[in-house]
Amino acid sequence: MALSTTARTPTPSQSTSNGGPAPRTNGKKPNESGYTARHLQVLEGLEAVRKRPGMYIGTTDSRGLMHCLWEIIDNAVDEALAEVCDHIDVVLLADGSVEVRDNGRGIPVDAEPRTGLSGVEVVFTKLHAGGKFGGGSYTASGGLHGVGASVVNALSSRLDVQVDRGGKTYAMSFRRGEPGTFADGLGPEADFTPFTSGSELQVIGKAKRGVTGSRIRYWADPSIFIKTATFDYDGLIARARQTSFLIPGLTIVIRDERGVPGTPGESGPHEQVFQHDGGISEFAEFLAPDPGVTDTWRLQGEGTFTETVPVLDAKGHMTSTAVERDCAVDIALRWGTSYDTTTASFVNVISTPKGGTHTTGFEQALMKVFKKQLEANARRLKVGGDKVEKDDVLAGLTAVVTVRLAEPQFEGQTKEVLGTSAVRQIVSQVVESQLNAQLSSTKRDDKTQATRLLEKVVAEMKTRISARLHKETQRRKTALESSSLPGKLKDCRSTDNERSELFIVEGDSALGTGMAARNSEYQALLPIRGKILNVQKASIGDMLKNAECAAIIQVVGAGSGRTFDLDLARYGKVILMTDADVDGAHIRTLLLTLFFRYMRPLVDAGRVFAAVPPLHRIETSASGRAKGEVTFTYSEQQMRARLSELDKKGRKVKSLQRYKGLGEMDADQLAETTMEPRHRTLRRVTLDDAEHAETVFDLLMGSDVAPRKDFLVESAHRLDQDRIDA
Repeated sequence: MALSTTARTPTPSQSTSNGGPAPRTNGKKPNESGYTARHLQVLEGLEAVRKRPGMYIGTTDSRGLMHCLWEIIDNAVDEALAEVCDHIDVVLLADGSVEVRDNGRGIPVDAEPRTGLSGVEVVFTKLHAGGKFGGGSYTASGGLHGVGASVVNALSSRLDVQVDRGGKTYAMSFRRGEPGTFADGLGPEADFTPFTSGSELQVIGKAKRGVTGSRIRYWADPSIFIKTATFDYDGLIARARQTSFLIPGLTIVIRDERGVPGTPGESGPHEQVFQHDGGISEFAEFLAPDPGVTDTWRLQGEGTFTETVPVLDAKGHMTSTAVERDCAVDIALRWGTSYDTTTASFVNVISTPKGGTHTTGFEQALMKVFKKQLEANARRLKVGGDKVEKDDVLAGLTAVVTVRLAEPQFEGQTKEVLGTSAVRQIVSQVVESQLNAQLSSTKRDDKTQATRLLEKVVAEMKTRISARLHKETQRRKTALESSSLPGKLKDCRSTDNERSELFIVEGDSALGTGMAARNSEYQALLPIRGKILNVQKASIGDMLKNAECAAIIQVVGAGSGRTFDLDLARYGKVILMTDADVDGAHIRTLLLTLFFRYMRPLVDAGRVFAAVPPLHRIETSASGRAKGEVTFTYSEQQMRARLSELDKKGRKVKSLQRYKGLGEMDADQLAETTMEPRHRTLRRVTLDDAEHAETVFDLLMGSDVAPRKDFLVESAHRLDQDRIDA
């Protein structure tokens, strides 16, 4: 086969420096022939950390900055775990640095045999070096990879460390991971002289007899972290609080001297001290957002497992060795009246926000236990053929799951997920045995709590199934055609959710007037009989059995509790239209309690309103040229002001009517004053302070009578008797 060639003018990239043609490359691309081993970079020591910081701390924004601080704090916490430290100070200083002090054993200052360097220099300059690789210094710790302190050092423009040990105070300084000395006092800008022939751990003073500990102060390198990276004070406080719960007896002091606007220390140094002796039981109570269905239960146990890990032998070689590990499990959990789930998990006091094998084992055991308990009590609880799911069991659960073991395996340096597979089975066995014993206890109080808990799980299961059925049906006309909505609902014709309105009215008499007064195109009416169930102190099961509550939830069409879906709500506005008297106010409060507890997203979205019907109708007689007119007033004060105004004008009042209920009003009067959008007044129900609102609902509508009685007695003097009828 003949090959043809075509002459081509060389491109600039193909020409030599003197304009001649480029040399031949035997058919290979130029960049292939020029790529050789000399182009490979070998990053040694801390250079790799500075080149790729994200590999070690995740990001270089505020999260990465905080991760560096956690690494130093966790080293002090590990001393507390070893029961050789009971006090830790963290100080955010005004110059941008941070200092962490502890009264632990102090970083070793003697020479490390293999490198000949002091223990301090090894810890802060050598990756994967430390006392947490199975050498017996720590049985359980948070720092495991031996890179924490060295990574912080590499990413700091300056780091100073002082150690009290053996009656002496030792000191050493580093600049971007390199040991040396700074010419003057504090600050990374000071003149720095690196060690050349050999590094030195200086003795700068004497320590009191028996006093040991470490002090580390560092300045994060601005060339590594972005300009907007700042220490998260709230996150630091939350971490300190949770650590004090996890290690009873440990005192942690957080001091902020930065004066940053928007923080508690903006007007001067601010200090917070944390110490909790109640352990994780107290932690679970702190995290719980609701009244309890059960007490806080403690599940404790331990197990052993064998894993093969590299171990340094006497000759300095890493040899794969089968090692037996101990795993201690400690869990505090309680169920509350709400449907939210709060789970905090920890491994050696290190938070694992994304879970791992310990939380997997915990949830698997929960499901196994509850399936067994529901099967054993199926007839009493009326379970039927329904199957319980994980969300049913987790509803209202607050749990703190902790495990302690040597050298756990995490997925990445950020330690957000536990990867040690054997932990799952150990946690599962402990939870299964302990929780089964708790739910099967014959003690009277334990039996009562177990019954309430199982009833709550069954109610959650039935709520979920009911919500699923709602989603499977068409939202408007199809639902009516299938007769799935209550027959007493007087629905509207419009399917436009933004425009449609649902009036919940009190009684059949108000329904009759409302039917004649409404605009049936977009206004629907649902009557209720008197006072509905007080759901604040009733169980979920009782609420679902109540005909009025069930009808309201069904008509709204978006489910209830944790399954509530705002997008499925059938009406743009829900308007509570009750009589303007004490009973009407009570009914409105009961309705609001139902919406607050089980349909809160509807309230959060500002789609729940209270109608404002008039109290009085004032009709004046015709006088001269002045025609008779009708005025509606909405309070006693407004009525008296209107009468005074008419008296001054010399107008004679023909009739003064006080409405006792909506049924007394004519349809045209109800439409004009309460239902017609152009003339009516609506009060939007909002939750500016949800926590305060929940406290008030619990006080006024809850099952605890004594606080409510005290509130009524203390507030009685503020009540105007004339308002009782209003």
